Amino acid sequence: MALRIGTRGSPLALAQTRQVRSLLAAAHRCDEGRFEIVVIKTSGDMIQDRALSEAGGKGLFTKEIDAAMLAGDIDAAVHSSKDLPTLLPEGVEIIGYLPREDVRDALISARADSVAALPPGARLGTASLRRQAQVKRLRPDIAICLLRGNVETRLRKAETGEVDATLLAYAGLKRLGLAHRVTALLDVADFLPAVGQGAIGLTARSGDSATRNALAPILDEATWHALAAERAFLAELDGSCRTPIAGYARLAAGRLAFRGMVLREDGGEAFEIEASGEIADARVLGAKAGRDLLSRLPAGILP
Repeated sequence: MALRIGTRGSPLALAQTRQVRSLLAAAHRCDEGRFEIVVIKTSGDMIQDRALSEAGGKGLFTKEIDAAMLAGDIDAAVHSSKDLPTLLPEGVEIIGYLPREDVRDALISARADSVAALPPGARLGTASLRRQAQVKRLRPDIAICLLRGNVETRLRKAETGEVDATLLAYAGLKRLGLAHRVTALLDVADFLPAVGQGAIGLTARSGDSATRNALAPILDEATWHALAAERAFLAELDGSCRTPIAGYARLAAGRLAFRGMVLREDGGEAFEIEASGEIADARVLGAKAGRDLLSRLPAGILP
């Protein structure tokens, strides 16, 4: 079967899409040329002068790709799962995920080998409210500045001292062959990842059984259940780029363990919840955790 696979044009997005294409070719024992990569420029790629939370949120990385799919220009799309909004447009579905990579954040800095060791008042560049809040929670003195651009641009700015440090997803650096540029990996105990971090998600048109069947051999069931819990948690909180929210589910001893968190932007307060349950109940578990945490949040912390 031939497929047209949509993707953003960033180096990381293309690396992830090539990984999908390679896995599909191996699974179907055919030439990679059967799977055409279609690059689609998204609003999120074009907006570089402000945080996405000020420009419309996560959907900025997906809406043009979704439109191309609904128009029949592509059959499937590859996304960093943490960029997928909680609600997809009618007619587009998440089909599944590749096996999840390492979920940790990575510190890149020429000034220190840990967040704790950064000099007083250090400038840390990020566009993520979650990372900003988690850094400020540990180090209120650190100054946060907006840092957008592709991975290589952000690495260079941290390594040359334009900012004192930045945080990036370790999974993306590994996929780009840039793991050697990492200064330190951050423990999930302090830096709980974004919902979906480390997972490559695949979408297709609802009811497109041919595409679904073509993608099925490369999808990972464990990642599906973990992200079902995480995304259900996020949906209950109506999570967007405008609130620092973290969530991570993992399979342990045949059960699903989940931890979620909502923070104030300045890191002054953090509200956490933990839950565990049967893998088959992943979505219910995540949704209940979201509702339980929501009931404990003070007024005004969510927009």
